[in-house]
Amino acid sequence: MTAKDLDGKIIANDTRHYHPQATTQRGSNVMVYGAQWKASYVRDTSLQPFQTKAETFEFLLPEGTRCADVEVTLRYELDNPKRIIPIHQRSKRVSLDRCP
Repeated sequence: MTAKDLDGKIIANDTRHYHPQATTQRGSNVMVYGAQWKASYVRDTSLQPFQTKAETFEFLLPEGTRCADVEVTLRYELDNPKRIIPIHQRSKRVSLDRCP
């Protein structure tokens, strides 16, 4: 998520990662990836198919700023950060003032 003021200056930037995390729970808290080594999941932060996930992003606006352009991008990272597939992107202007 990136929020910019009306002049294009970045005022907020946030990144979230969704993936299953597991340990062997055999005296080690090291994350493992092989299915043959996983004993149980500690927590599941992955995106589930056909299920809606609601997220909230909060950020402070600089003094005197009443609105911002917010852009949220959902990307799939293959095996390293250089191999990214964009999936969905939304942009919206948000304002603290009520519009008629």
